[in-house]
Amino acid sequence: MFNNIGPMGLILIAVVVLVLFGRGKVSSLMGEVGKGITAFKKGVNDSTKEVDDAIAAKDVTPEADAAAEKDKA
Repeated sequence: MFNNIGPMGLILIAVVVLVLFGRGKVSSLMGEVGKGITAFKKGVNDSTKEVDDAIAAKDVTPEADAAAEKDKA
């Protein structure tokens, strides 16, 4: 459906949005979108770090697993 929207179509859509909402409203909206993306990236990085720290604390490696199995026997 939207495969045939060219650069002129996108420019027309941008102009209509600017006319309807005004430059200030669009600018503040894009600022909020940027803050949301930044917060999302920070959350992903924090959770990745937590997982890495948990793995490092447990020392989950094939050698550690083999040693744990040997100690159990």
